Amino acid sequence: MTSVAAVCWGLVFWEREGKAYASISGPETRASTAPVPAGATFVGIEFAVGTSLHAVPTPTLVDSGVELPDTTRRTFWLDGVRWETPVADDAEALVDRLVRSGAVVRDPLVTEVRRGYRPAASGRTVERRFRAATGLTQGAVRQIERVRKASALLAGGVPVADVVSDLGYFDEPHLAHTLRRFVGRTARQLREGTGDAIALDLDQVTTS
Repeated sequence: MTSVAAVCWGLVFWEREGKAYASISGPETRASTAPVPAGATFVGIEFAVGTSLHAVPTPTLVDSGVELPDTTRRTFWLDGVRWETPVADDAEALVDRLVRSGAVVRDPLVTEVRRGYRPAASGRTVERRFRAATGLTQGAVRQIERVRKASALLAGGVPVADVVSDLGYFDEPHLAHTLRRFVGRTARQLREGTGDAIALDLDQVTTS
């Protein structure tokens, strides 16, 4: 599977041949290839930019991850506590418990910046806090989010020239280079739906 650049960290749970696994996935700054074992089933939870785990700083997770020990089909260990392993229908309940316990925290300054507010702090302080909370610079987050939107538009049939214009790319070669780096696809592959499996929801309706 092609793993696409992403700005969020997450929790991933999977089973294969009767054995359960859990891991923390980090933000990704480039496209890569990820193995998908035959017969495995997955549940993933993606957390918002600006949130982080109390026990694992997000910067240490960039382009990597951590496998959680002693995982069973019913429970997993995180931050010194055993939690109930979620299925898709109760993932939000697990998130709520993680937040209420303090295992997942957020930096309110990052939330303000993401919402377009200008906090009463210097630009250097904002950037330092942003990177400490997310593992990425503000520019990197904007770049990755833009190319993911471009991918969805292209997959939905929007002409390349319109995507370049609507999303502010310099020209078509600039978009092509960005797609190769962050998505691992060409515009044509996205339009035609060719290539191997991709970790990106291209079926969701997206508009410019």
